[in-house]
Amino acid sequence: MEPRLPRGMRDILPEQMMLRRYVIRSFEEIFEAYGFEPLQTPALELRETLMGKYGPDAEKLIYDARHREGKEELSLRYDLSVPLARVVAMYPNLPRPFKRYQIAPVWRAERPQKGRYREFYQCDADIVGTSSMAADAEIISLIHEALNRLGFRNFVILLNDRKLLTGLGRYSGVPEPLLGSLYRAIDKFDRLGLEGVQEEMRRYGIPEEAIARMLELLRVEGDHTEILGELSRRMQAAEIPEGLEGIRELETLLRFVEAMGVPSERYRISFTMVRGLEYYTGPIFETVVTEPKIGSITGGGRYDGLVGLFARQSVPMTGTSFGIERIIDVIQELGMAPPDLPRTPVQVLVTVFDEPRMGASIALAQAFRRAGLKVMLYFEPRRLEAQLRYAHQKGIPFVAILGPDEEARGVVTVRDMESGEQRTLPPEEAARWIRQHLGGKGDGR
Repeated sequence: MEPRLPRGMRDILPEQMMLRRYVIRSFEEIFEAYGFEPLQTPALELRETLMGKYGPDAEKLIYDARHREGKEELSLRYDLSVPLARVVAMYPNLPRPFKRYQIAPVWRAERPQKGRYREFYQCDADIVGTSSMAADAEIISLIHEALNRLGFRNFVILLNDRKLLTGLGRYSGVPEPLLGSLYRAIDKFDRLGLEGVQEEMRRYGIPEEAIARMLELLRVEGDHTEILGELSRRMQAAEIPEGLEGIRELETLLRFVEAMGVPSERYRISFTMVRGLEYYTGPIFETVVTEPKIGSITGGGRYDGLVGLFARQSVPMTGTSFGIERIIDVIQELGMAPPDLPRTPVQVLVTVFDEPRMGASIALAQAFRRAGLKVMLYFEPRRLEAQLRYAHQKGIPFVAILGPDEEARGVVTVRDMESGEQRTLPPEEAARWIRQHLGGKGDGR
């Protein structure tokens, strides 16, 4: 049988996992610095839990999973937001605001391509139980800090509001049943341009008069204040309260984002940014990398109605999802990984000189482990050159050599594989010397 993988799935080998662990731990540290707590939910949810939450296009991508004799209809989770809403509805006594993060795999039956897989990790941070735009602003600040820490420099966080989008559609005179088609058309603005969006609207059957009024809005330019001011004047004149509410939310959000110290060049209003999922109800955000052009690497927004699909009472929620797979792809493509990032978590290889000294090597490995080191025992008494070559191939930074002379004197010879420096010391001193010289290498970060 030829060993193969399903399309869109990957094996992630140990050296690749070291980079992945570094990224995930960086996110965890930043999330917890902002007061978020970890949460875990199952990979399988009841099918009814997931369906009717994402919209028909997204729900075509949900994998069904059922045991041959099972009676429950189950599906693999599509994202981490709907499971969070279920958790909030099931555990109503969770103190609010409830701030949680979850880093876990999700599954989508997408067409595999660069940066897009059928099984991939999402990394979510959400705030439950407050309608304050300060929560949305904190999510923007979190996005900026996390990406900045990972070394991203060429990115911008796009901001919009679903209420404003609805207001734009009604201002333009788009019939209510065609509002979804309007959103799908203008969401392609960056790719198709003004003329392309115009053709898309025609293709969806939007009336020419509505198209003309919508194109007027798409031509509005300026800074945040100028854009929102112009849109506000138009919404007021047309008496569209939902659009005005969306503008007020964005104005408040921008004020709080500025107070949090996020540089102005890192975010901008983009009312052609839509976000595909149907459960968003207020501000929405998306981060795009300008180099390389790989698409969005974060996406999220406010979704105050989702818990209400599981419980009698709606609960305000806002949050974002980081696309770990794309983030890692960019880090690799641009060489952004820390230069001292280890290739293995192992810090010391304990060699085996010969069979009679196997017990002494085992005891030394255990002593080093008790001293807080990450240790691998070679297991077999092969030539020392072969064991050193193995350590070099694995990227293990230190090797401990225990031969007859060392055993007789109660010492061990430790070699730094990078510099070639060697020290012969008692085991306790050798462990201290290794820890002192590890620095950033071999610490598993």
